[in-house]
Amino acid sequence: MVGETARAVARINNVVYGDVAGRSLRLDILRPDPLPDTPMPVIIHIHGGGWAAGSKEESNPNEAFARAGFFTANIEYRLTPEAVFPAQIHDAKRAVRWLRAHAREYHLDPERIGAWGHSAGGHLAALLGVSGDAPELEGVADTGGVSSRVQAVVALSAPSDLRYPGEWNPWPASVLAQLFGGPVEQRRELAHLASPVTHVRPGVPPFLIVHGEQDDVVPAAQGERLYRALCEAGGEATLIRLSGAGHGFDVGPLDWQAIGNLALTFFLFHQLTRR
Repeated sequence: MVGETARAVARINNVVYGDVAGRSLRLDILRPDPLPDTPMPVIIHIHGGGWAAGSKEESNPNEAFARAGFFTANIEYRLTPEAVFPAQIHDAKRAVRWLRAHAREYHLDPERIGAWGHSAGGHLAALLGVSGDAPELEGVADTGGVSSRVQAVVALSAPSDLRYPGEWNPWPASVLAQLFGGPVEQRRELAHLASPVTHVRPGVPPFLIVHGEQDDVVPAAQGERLYRALCEAGGEATLIRLSGAGHGFDVGPLDWQAIGNLALTFFLFHQLTRR
């Protein structure tokens, strides 16, 4: 993979980054071993699964990212059978704040934190990127004013506008109803709050958006909509539409290793070469 070296990695699993009503929230770490001389940039991976399934143990290129010099964190978050939105973004923001608050302990650069994910994970990564320190999405203030901002985002097959279920096929519409605790038509405020496009403002971090043109789960128009909103706000955004590729990039010109290369190249440029 691009940027990968012979550098070894160290793994630290099930680190508790928060507690919600006695329920521990955990993350898995992969980092270069030995530690580099300078504080490491961070990449947070958020798993997909329709906000209702999946786990932080899902396979992804974090090992290659760690070999390239990044501190990586796979985070878990509360799924919809356990809690409705905004619990999911509350947990993601808590993880960012926790990593920033523990930057000295883990030898991290708190000003170089990136986030990425696929599908529901891409949605949460995008929402992290555009919402900054938006109080309505922060959740419990557990780290004394530490910021939840991220400095770079990769959103893969990501929903960006959850306000109009008529644009979705029936399966995602039912998933959205589970996310909001009821049909979107009855949860308009939550759907607005959960839509990354509604939070885009000047000063957003750089984005890489990748979407398959044959995605029959999250239409490619969702990636286009986020891209246009970012550009109109003066943001730095790149959109890659993959001809022939579906939601999981299982068909078409690129496989998951190539997708990981795109993400790593983006993070290398925005987090290692730019300070």
